[in-house]
Amino acid sequence: MRMLPQEDENDDTAEVTWEDQQRINSFSKLNTRLRNIEEKMQGLKQEKEALDDLSMELELAEDDQPVQGWRGVPASPHSRAMKRMERDQAELNNELSTLVTRAEECETSMKELKVTLYAKFGRAINLDE
Repeated sequence: MRMLPQEDENDDTAEVTWEDQQRINSFSKLNTRLRNIEEKMQGLKQEKEALDDLSMELELAEDDQPVQGWRGVPASPHSRAMKRMERDQAELNNELSTLVTRAEECETSMKELKVTLYAKFGRAINLDE
């Protein structure tokens, strides 16, 4: 089975320089970093959903009832649990925001490298998943 047309397979006109190889390596590192960031973001989103559900339950609970612990926090009075919940949600939102920024930076750098590498190598290089 042939992946590329015959004329594209034999396109050896572009020589890979040391700088080109460094760009390719940088792209690969950024791609790996982006995948790791996306995995972390997915985990944090699930944790955020769980905290949102717990927050809803806390809002419906009575103020004089102690609240069972979560995330390694022992049972505590309702007001303290609500404050802890708000703090945990704020921390989680900050973490997510930081990861989104890092992911955007990776994507921007990857796009710049793609433009440079595709301009030189055309179809001879594949930078897509």
